[in-house]
Amino acid sequence: MLKFFQNLVKVIAILKQILNFRTLFKIAFLLSLVGLFILIFDFGYDQDNPIQELINGYYFIVLITGIIATAIRYLTLKKNLQDKVFIFDAFSLLIITYIILIHFFSQEAHRHLSFLYNDNWVKFAILLTFIREFAEQKINYKRTLLNPAQLFIASFLGIIFFGTFLLQLPNAAYTKISFLDALFTSTSAVCVTGLIVVDTGSFFTQFGQTIILLLIQVGGLGILTFASYFSYFFKGGSNYENQLVLSDLTNSQKLGDVFSTLKRILLITFSIEIVGGLLIYSSLNNSLLPTFFERAFFAVFHSVSAFCNAGFSTLPNSLYESGFRFNYALQSYIIILLVIGGLGFPIVVNILKYSKYWFINNFLYFSKKEIQHKPWVFSINSRITLITTFSLTIIGTISFYLSEYNNTLAAHTGFGKFITALFGATTPRTAGFNTVDMTALNFSTIMMIFLLMWIGASPASTGGGIKTSTFAIATLNFWSLARGKTRIEVYRREISDISVRRAFAVISLSLLVIGSGIIAISIFDSDKDLKSIAFECFSAYSTVGLSIGLTANLSEASKFVLILIMFIGRVSMLSILIAVIKKVKHKNYRYPAEEITIN
Repeated sequence: MLKFFQNLVKVIAILKQILNFRTLFKIAFLLSLVGLFILIFDFGYDQDNPIQELINGYYFIVLITGIIATAIRYLTLKKNLQDKVFIFDAFSLLIITYIILIHFFSQEAHRHLSFLYNDNWVKFAILLTFIREFAEQKINYKRTLLNPAQLFIASFLGIIFFGTFLLQLPNAAYTKISFLDALFTSTSAVCVTGLIVVDTGSFFTQFGQTIILLLIQVGGLGILTFASYFSYFFKGGSNYENQLVLSDLTNSQKLGDVFSTLKRILLITFSIEIVGGLLIYSSLNNSLLPTFFERAFFAVFHSVSAFCNAGFSTLPNSLYESGFRFNYALQSYIIILLVIGGLGFPIVVNILKYSKYWFINNFLYFSKKEIQHKPWVFSINSRITLITTFSLTIIGTISFYLSEYNNTLAAHTGFGKFITALFGATTPRTAGFNTVDMTALNFSTIMMIFLLMWIGASPASTGGGIKTSTFAIATLNFWSLARGKTRIEVYRREISDISVRRAFAVISLSLLVIGSGIIAISIFDSDKDLKSIAFECFSAYSTVGLSIGLTANLSEASKFVLILIMFIGRVSMLSILIAVIKKVKHKNYRYPAEEITIN
């Protein structure tokens, strides 16, 4: 056997001199790329038997080519690969080979292995092959072509239009959907908003709902996060230019932390979503969702939608649906997912880091290791964000509870009133789920929701709005001015001037975008009342998704306005300005300062 492999290596070495294996790798990638589009075509359209046989034949070619390319890649390897890459490849090759044998060479497989004989396993194998071949491609970000802001915006536009195409496939919906409605739904999913013009559960098929689920996940994390990490996972590194761009996109303070940050983001996201899905599954009533698949899909869909602060639901009336509005365990799990997703990845990582430090210092003091004191393990950014988040949640819960006690909370008792009030205060922070009738809310409650929607979630999170840190800086600024201070100081630290300038730029731009949207919709739909229009615009900009029943009844022009507002709210107007306005070179001079009369 050893002699056989030695001879095989010699044969490969001779072939390498004759053939150019790079060409084979390129062919394998192109075949897998075409296979991915054929897979989408296969899912989206019902096929006749002759066409299905051709598609299956192409699948076979893609899988065999992928196996050969991976095998040759190992036989001609010039550097040692990490164990995790070897394990992934070994597992993938084993699964793909097994699928090929069952589907293309075993006529009796469907009798004994009905579970594995499902055609979806072949599609899964095609997807695995594409991921492996895509990861081997050399992708270089060129700052001369696109700066980080432009690349960020372009990636979202690409996902939105691709999602629009997928949602228009015949098998994605029970009835034909217009381009504008598909674009609206795709934008709402990618921008993790949750506003809808058609009911997600009854209008879209299981395939269509899965597309929306994937758009939410990719939109919440960003396509660049997935693509970059897959490339790094298999190659073990990246060039300097790519790391510079990714450091801007991930807010990494050190260039060497870029891929560890990406790894943490993906690990935290999927871990929380899996645990959240299991908890949601455990809270479901079997009589409402009788089959295991229905309960599992419901749990996964709502876990991802909640953590990404998307607010999409497969229920016609969201969590206000009969049979779910009194499920306080389900609502509690959704609240936890909303809060964690809205805190932002840097805050979650800092909390975990501080928790580890606190646990070691308080419970492992008897260990032989010397305890070291580390100053500022809990960053000032985390402190400001958490205090602002919990303050808004507490104030919002109390306000909602008192305002709606004899109104929308009247049907609930005791603990149920508190959970519903807490949910009502949490969900406007860019989540979009509702457990009460939004059209029945008191005017005072709606005004409070306006404020909570506008503030939104925290920076570097899946949520929108002006962000809690922006609101905190604005609050600290007027407090400092009232006390006669010339700078903002908190926790024995001074807030930098650039942070203050960014905060007020974000506030001004948000009001400009929301105000322009309100004016535009008032022109296109003059019969609609101002409160409803303003509510939809605030909800769209802050990527909340709450509605008081206006969105589906708007004209096409007004829907397009909301699409623009959702997109601007997700990528931020400041990022758009940075992307389109040419930067000026810093010059070493300053003009004389002048004070402007304010009040």
